[in-house]
Amino acid sequence: MTDCQGDGEGASTPMELYERLGAQGDKVRSLKSAKAEKAEVDAAVQLLLKLKIDYKQMMGQDYKAGCPPSEEAAAPDNGPAAEGDEDTVDPWNVSTTNAKGVDYEKLIVKFGSSKIDKELVDRIEKVCGQKPHRFLRRGVFFSHRDMHQVLDAYEKHKSFYLYTGRGPSSEAMHVGHLIPFIFTKWLQDVFDIPLVIQLTDDEKYLWKDLTVEECHRFAIENAKDIIACGFDLNKTFIFSDLDYMGASPEFYRNVVKIQKHVTFNQVKGIFGFTDSDCIGKISFPAIQAAPSFSNSFPQIFGSRSDIQCLIPCAIDQDPYFRMTRDVAPRIGYPKPALLHSTFFPALQGAQTKMSASDANSSIFLTDTPKQIKNKINKHAFSGGKDTVEEHRKYGGNPDVDVSFMYLTFFLEDDEQLEKIRQVREEIGPQTRSD
Repeated sequence: MTDCQGDGEGASTPMELYERLGAQGDKVRSLKSAKAEKAEVDAAVQLLLKLKIDYKQMMGQDYKAGCPPSEEAAAPDNGPAAEGDEDTVDPWNVSTTNAKGVDYEKLIVKFGSSKIDKELVDRIEKVCGQKPHRFLRRGVFFSHRDMHQVLDAYEKHKSFYLYTGRGPSSEAMHVGHLIPFIFTKWLQDVFDIPLVIQLTDDEKYLWKDLTVEECHRFAIENAKDIIACGFDLNKTFIFSDLDYMGASPEFYRNVVKIQKHVTFNQVKGIFGFTDSDCIGKISFPAIQAAPSFSNSFPQIFGSRSDIQCLIPCAIDQDPYFRMTRDVAPRIGYPKPALLHSTFFPALQGAQTKMSASDANSSIFLTDTPKQIKNKINKHAFSGGKDTVEEHRKYGGNPDVDVSFMYLTFFLEDDEQLEKIRQVREEIGPQTRSD
């Protein structure tokens, strides 16, 4: 990760920071025009994003080119930042105090990934010859690691494979679980490539109050939901860790190689493990890392270890793969590339993601239409105002309206989505006759 700490600290006034942002934006454009090395461009973009965050913290509003701050402008005095104001994003917890959800631009800087910008979306369209998926058009998949490298290789007729997964903690998956699978199916279709899907039933046994038998049964049930997404049966391998680890010496050998190159201090730093965690948790990250390497699947790739892996996943899984990317060159394998998605909001709002452990926050794939309707009506956070009078005066806010957020994930037609947005702003749920 590029170290850009302190780069904005010299800007003592809003105007100085504004000017620095303009200069950094010019630098990014210049590097792109000159087709500079990707690493140099990425570093410049990361600094630009950090400066934008600094500007927002100083001014209380987003930076806008051509709109300099007034001389009297000053940062709003909000007092010291509360500890709870910071977004929490890790493989087990996602929360924020912002009704609009996690600040993903800030998360890009924190995790050291790269933003999926229009240039990358256009390039994906050009390479695959298909209209970009709505998840790309709308920023549902918003961040990446080395996607340009994957496309460079593909243009040179070097293929890659896909890897995603599911931790089966419940008998039924909820609609939020579908997001990476829907997008992965599109990727498989447009690039015509193999896919491996890991069901981490071993992980759920280690973390949850469940029996081994329950976790394995949940894996089988979840596999049915995943298969229903319509993946290419001839190019898709779905496996349970509890089954595959004992049946594939090649897979286990890679697990051991990874384990040897990651210290206890490293996993504690990455995942927050403590001395009271069981040793199974400490060793598990190597198991989630192993599918990133093609020779873990000799039945698909033979002994080849040089085929790059692309992992579509929610960004809370990124810590596993930052570790994987650090280890890969030390054991002679290519680093996996990643595409990160935003979180699917809980019914109660985008402050947290939908969770299978909270039935009232989730819409399960086994719910009936009546159950879904009741959950939406009873629990879904609305973007409307508290009274009809306030709503008529101020309009609704689709940016925090959960029902509208769900449409941004599932409604294909961009024009129809925009019309609904306008209606929600003008009418809102509190004033509708239905």
